[in-house]
Amino acid sequence: MFKNKRIIQTLAILLLVAVGFSGCKSKFEKLRASNDTGRKYQEAIRLYNNGKYTKALVLFDDLVKLYRGRPEAEDLNYYFAFTNYKLGDYATARFHFKSFTDTYPGSPKAEECRYMAAYCYYLESPVYSLDQDNTLKAIESLQLFLNIYPESDRAEEASGLINDLRDKLERKSYENAKLYLDMGDYLAAVIAFENSLRDYPDTKYAELLEYYKVEAQYKYALNSSDRRKEERFRTAIEFSEDFVSDYPDSKYIKDANEFKSDSEKKIVAVKETLAALAVLQKEAEERMKKREEEQTLEETPISPQG
Repeated sequence: MFKNKRIIQTLAILLLVAVGFSGCKSKFEKLRASNDTGRKYQEAIRLYNNGKYTKALVLFDDLVKLYRGRPEAEDLNYYFAFTNYKLGDYATARFHFKSFTDTYPGSPKAEECRYMAAYCYYLESPVYSLDQDNTLKAIESLQLFLNIYPESDRAEEASGLINDLRDKLERKSYENAKLYLDMGDYLAAVIAFENSLRDYPDTKYAELLEYYKVEAQYKYALNSSDRRKEERFRTAIEFSEDFVSDYPDSKYIKDANEFKSDSEKKIVAVKETLAALAVLQKEAEERMKKREEEQTLEETPISPQG
């Protein structure tokens, strides 16, 4: 009897707790649980306009599923994409902006959504030192936007964003090449500087790239074997002359000319060294030949007298 009473009391308490929780439900939770899609739609728009994006997203997420295939779905998907954007979820927003343009290509909002999809890529582009895959995708998306909407009011802004992204790629290319020089991998540095100039001929880093290419080639020659130094110092001289010609007012002119002058001196010195080595080698070869001849004579048997 006592045991049954305890069970009844426990059930009563649980029932009261459940009723209490039910009574504590907020208006938002009640609305979400209801089947009144019209009120949900109005409330989602109101929350969005008031900057309550987290709650708006919950309702929009429910509504886009319920209204799929209906006329209202266009505006709902538009708001759903922008709500994700406002919350800083650029990857999700980008997906839904692109999905909108694919689903409603004739919509008056299609141009804006295509631009926003590209802009989300722009916002996801990391600092220059990291992987630039999203930067390349952003450039591609923005360029596609310009190709489709060349007369758009957003065209100038899109072009500016592309320039910003290209500046980032140029800096990464420059910094990577400079890193080879700083690490002492001079041949790799020369190649990297040339590749960067080829890939970005109008880069703002062109002067630095050309100058550091001179320095890298000079140091590459300096650390080469004597037999390769003349050829490599001559290349350093060519690079120096090109730099002086292209940037006559550069603050690096003095250093470039010093690389050229020192390369010329090093060529003279290495020629003298190689000439001296050639003499020593010839003398060594003659001594070796003389010893071989003497050894041959010693080993030749003497014929017996008859």
